[in-house]
Amino acid sequence: MSEIRNLSPELLWRNFDDLTQIPRPSGHMEKVQAFLLDFAKKVNVEAFVDEAGNVVMRKPATPGYENRKGVILQAHMDMVPQKSPDSPHNFETDPIVTHIKDGWVYANNTTLGADDGIGVAAIMAVMEDKTLKHGPIEGLITRDEENGMFGANDLPKGELFGDILLNLDSESWGKFAIGSAGGIDVTTVKEYKGVANDQEVAVRLTLKGFRGGHSGLEIHEGRANANKEMVRFVRKATEELGVRLASWNGGNMRNAIPFKAETVLALPAAKVDALKAMVEEQRQLLESEFRTIESNIEFYVEESEKPVELVPADVQDTLIKAIYACHNGIVRMIPVYPTVVETSSNLAIINIDANKCSIKILARSSREDMKDYVANQLKSCFDLAGFTTTFSASYVGWDPNPDSEILNLLKRVYKELNGEEVVVQVDHAGLECSIILGKYPHLDVVSLGPTIRSPHTATERFEIATAQPFWDLLVKALEEIPAK
Repeated sequence: MSEIRNLSPELLWRNFDDLTQIPRPSGHMEKVQAFLLDFAKKVNVEAFVDEAGNVVMRKPATPGYENRKGVILQAHMDMVPQKSPDSPHNFETDPIVTHIKDGWVYANNTTLGADDGIGVAAIMAVMEDKTLKHGPIEGLITRDEENGMFGANDLPKGELFGDILLNLDSESWGKFAIGSAGGIDVTTVKEYKGVANDQEVAVRLTLKGFRGGHSGLEIHEGRANANKEMVRFVRKATEELGVRLASWNGGNMRNAIPFKAETVLALPAAKVDALKAMVEEQRQLLESEFRTIESNIEFYVEESEKPVELVPADVQDTLIKAIYACHNGIVRMIPVYPTVVETSSNLAIINIDANKCSIKILARSSREDMKDYVANQLKSCFDLAGFTTTFSASYVGWDPNPDSEILNLLKRVYKELNGEEVVVQVDHAGLECSIILGKYPHLDVVSLGPTIRSPHTATERFEIATAQPFWDLLVKALEEIPAK
């Protein structure tokens, strides 16, 4: 039995532990949907999977609370499947293995799935607990938030009846989010015809050990992007040693800062030692540049099977220059909230072989005009290099309402329980609130949650001490929801 089942509050942790045993990487929702429906049947609440693949649960009001405003508790069922390079974990079949260290819950070299499994577990606990006092409650557990917010985007109108939406996908206890950034996927592709490999040998370059992280929550920390750091080296190696590019694989999630990139290069045997020396020099340079941010940088050369074809020399030059020029990181901060990122981009995934280059970037902004600006900036960069660029999975930002009734209630309850004021903020991370508001504009919305650090990485962790106060706040707030 997992040790986290002994933590408090018992219902929250037990449900979270049960959820860790269900494989639920983005794009593979069947098992978790079935699990949630089975749970609802066991605790005797109404539940169904809607046409968008979301799980909706409904619990009637406690007797005497029927006239209260309805509350929708919302979280997403999928998790980001990231793991350390040496982990054998299969996210489609294997349960998450948890352990406790220094007051935090971790997984074993994989993402923990507290983003947003803890929100799902809270909804389950509310549905299960017969001692709570509350008005009518709906649980909305959306599918595939992490890879495109598909469940929220396809959410049917007229399905939900609540007046208040509590999004349980924030990741800093003591802070409520009342606004968030929108985003758009920028995918750019260039096809060409590979040429025969006329070089003597091939090597594989591996650059890894970066912290990676959430491309919204942690983009401002200056963490290294493995794709951007690899292109610096590849450009130098092509210019000084004449190496040829055979393949490139960097990053694997659109919303995660890439922590690893690999390239296969072909070159004369006589230049391998010079390349190795250049790699070590670059590794030392990266350690110096990122000395207060990154601490486990690895950059090394291994022999590789000789590829049959290479990227044509002129195309190689174009690809390298386009990737080098591609913006990555912060574009600007919010002028009226100068500590919050307004607009950014994440050069998330690069896949290159002898015949095709495919690149995926996630651009974010809390302003629609700036989201369009950065998306078209990226498109312009790759248009000049002869790529074909498409935009997809666009979602709008969530405009903050500082006069929200539910916000003021939550602020009061938080202070009563904790003896201090809560922080109200706008997040650069994308939340589903904006999309849901587009279909249910009457909703009064706040996002909250316990503390999670390094989501979307193999060091994701959940702070145990924030679980009980998060649950206490949720329980008391539900009891004090005003009448209609």
